Amino acid sequence: MKKKINQAINIIMAAFIGVFIGHGIFLYLDYKNHSDLYMIQSAPWYTGILVYGIGTLAVLAICIGIKIVLKRKTDKPFKNQNK
Repeated sequence: MKKKINQAINIIMAAFIGVFIGHGIFLYLDYKNHSDLYMIQSAPWYTGILVYGIGTLAVLAICIGIKIVLKRKTDKPFKNQNK
């Protein structure tokens, strides 16, 4: 069960990193092709990348926290019951 949960968390982490990289590349290429549209905005063109980056970091922190908790819960040493 632990292996399945670990694999699911790894998939979630990889998916969020992939979405962040893909969104960043798309936004950069869109900025290069339509830079005039971004000039009328009050925020810089890379603000969307920063927002996605913060969201990705939050999800990664939560996933790493879950992995640490699961590791600590399942790796407890067995106490000797036969004294």
